[in-house]
Amino acid sequence: MRTKRKILHRRLSSGRAPDAHPDSVVPRKLQCWEYFKWLLLERRRDFHVRATCFSRLGHFIASHPVFFASAPVLISILLGASFSRYQVEESVEHLLAPQHSLAKIERNLVNSLFPVNRSKHRLYSDLQTPGRYGRVIVTSFQKANMLDQHHTDLILKLHAAVTRIQVPRPGFNYTFAHICILNNDKTCIVDDIVHVLEELKNARATNRTNFAITYPITHLKDGRAVYNGHQLGGVTVHSKDRVKSAEAVQLTYYLQSINSLNDMVAERWESSFCDTVRLFQKSNSKVKMYPYTSSSLREDFQKTSRVSERYLVTSLILVVTMAILCCSMQDCVRSKPWLGLLGLVTISLATLTAAGIINLTGGKYNSTFLGVPFVMLGHGLYGTFEMLSSWRKTREDQHVKERTAEVYADSMLSFSLTTAMYLVTFGIGASPFTNIEAARIFCCNSCIAIFFNYLYVLSFYGSSLVFTGYIENNYQHSIFCRKVPKPEALQEKPAWYRFLLTARFSEDTTEGEEANTYESHLLVCFLKRYYCDWITNTYVKPFVVLFYLIYISFALMGYLQVSEGSDLSNIVATATQTIEYTTAQQKYFSNYSPVIGFYIYESIEYWNTSVQEDVLEYTKGFVRISWFESYLNYLRKLNVSTGLPKKNFTDMLRNSFLKAPQFSHFQEDIIFSKKYNDEVDVVASRMFLVAKTMETNREELYDLLETLRRLSVTSKVKFIVFNPSFVYMDRYASSLGAPLHNSCISALFLLFFSA
Repeated sequence: MRTKRKILHRRLSSGRAPDAHPDSVVPRKLQCWEYFKWLLLERRRDFHVRATCFSRLGHFIASHPVFFASAPVLISILLGASFSRYQVEESVEHLLAPQHSLAKIERNLVNSLFPVNRSKHRLYSDLQTPGRYGRVIVTSFQKANMLDQHHTDLILKLHAAVTRIQVPRPGFNYTFAHICILNNDKTCIVDDIVHVLEELKNARATNRTNFAITYPITHLKDGRAVYNGHQLGGVTVHSKDRVKSAEAVQLTYYLQSINSLNDMVAERWESSFCDTVRLFQKSNSKVKMYPYTSSSLREDFQKTSRVSERYLVTSLILVVTMAILCCSMQDCVRSKPWLGLLGLVTISLATLTAAGIINLTGGKYNSTFLGVPFVMLGHGLYGTFEMLSSWRKTREDQHVKERTAEVYADSMLSFSLTTAMYLVTFGIGASPFTNIEAARIFCCNSCIAIFFNYLYVLSFYGSSLVFTGYIENNYQHSIFCRKVPKPEALQEKPAWYRFLLTARFSEDTTEGEEANTYESHLLVCFLKRYYCDWITNTYVKPFVVLFYLIYISFALMGYLQVSEGSDLSNIVATATQTIEYTTAQQKYFSNYSPVIGFYIYESIEYWNTSVQEDVLEYTKGFVRISWFESYLNYLRKLNVSTGLPKKNFTDMLRNSFLKAPQFSHFQEDIIFSKKYNDEVDVVASRMFLVAKTMETNREELYDLLETLRRLSVTSKVKFIVFNPSFVYMDRYASSLGAPLHNSCISALFLLFFSA
């Protein structure tokens, strides 16, 4: 065959017709026409070869229907049994954060300099804060001021109840004091808003009126300047940022998780924390509390499967009903309701087999698997209805094996190409090019499921078609499988009985009517007699085009408005603890971005005035919690120049500034190193920045992150910026080009398969 094609190609390229004499030359147009006809002939020949292969496959399956019906069932049972010991993926970050992320590299560098446990109380983030913690938002139904005396006392009572929570273990009862994160004074780190409320209560008790809370930075009685932008929400201020009222207060309790025992106790404490808050809520009905813990997002993400069960069952019932109705018709012999049900059984067996293989290969379950059955339905029902449609085109006087062979020859080629497109599309998504693990796992599982779905449609559904074919050839009822009597034998039966046993016998059908046997189907009658005449009407066609253009316009408009779903609360069910907390958090605490860590990871000349100006310029425009700026202000108050020599600058920083009570908490923000000549140097430091922006606008926050990253590359000062939410925010960049890239590759394969 290849030799003939080469000879033909040489003849055509030399200007001769395929069967012409070597000395004869044909015009160029005739040459192209002959070549085109030859291509059509080759295409038909290839199609015939493929159809013949599928025809032989159909004949073979029809000859051994019991084997091909039982083998998929046994395989599904054996592989599906392993799914009883499935494991659940507990890491939300593993699923939703990019595998290759700059933020992860930045996090490793940050942890090597400043361990996360020492910065949790400052690197605030709504849902992505690392480690163990419990958090609660307290607000009022009447939008009351949470800083008045009644609500202040109520919040402090809640704080006392939380600190008294006990986690019983054999021989010991753990409280918050045993598992909390400690500061340098070996006392538990609690939110600064607790100290503010305690000072506010003492001021009221002593009738002091000069105590004022400022926002977003306030000063405690020990002189410390603390940030309260994520602890006071719905704030109304007077002049000079003095707080007039606040509609919400947020408290956070950070826990240790340094070993397995500690982590287990902390997890149980989180559960008791939620129970305590709910119990406190019941006894104080005028306030509304929204508890949240480090486990809430993971638990609610896993709970999505249970929440969606009734929706899935409802959808399944509707699909089963529609599949049975579409396969049914008034003729009780030629109707195939069991095939509609068996088509769904085929899809279920393939899904069970794929789930068993995934489980045996070490895959872990997550709620994104819920979308795989819907992909399977779209693929499997297409193949089953194609086979049923081809069956109805075959002649009834043929043997079942011959009819099955014609069905496979007619329908399996298009179904195979469709399956190939599915595998290519999801295969691209399952490749290492996909940076989001949840999408990659979903595509990988879909590929496995579609592959077995294809095999089971060929085998199990094909053998089911053979069995129903024998029932039809024997003139048995399509549902009850009993012999249908002749019409004359039904004359004395009731009307409902005659309706159930309505059938058209071959001897009652002329040759002209034989091809129209299946046109008694309700949907076929409607489409052929009414819809086709209506849709091809001259006056209807312009409206069809108009409606299609409107449809395309709305589709393009929706496409232009698609935004990145970077809010992690979108991955859980609506009626969950995470959604309630997130809604309250975005309502009351979205005035400021997450606290951004500004890390200088190389030794710089802090004493140099030009370097000082550069650092202050980089952090300009942010709300700052900075040891560096506080130290420079400290020197100015002492009438000391900020451009001191290196030794004097460092000595005053260590021995004077950091020893002052109001600045001692900055000790954990600076890393000193002593050189061989006893000279002390600042090798790394950190500051904290907060942007005045809407946290719900993730695109704006991502732009801010990218701006700071570009600045860190070009600046003289070597720094990085980090917040735990940045690990998920990198998904915005990694997911922009992937859909377009995958779509282009899929389009190329589509052209290849259709050629």
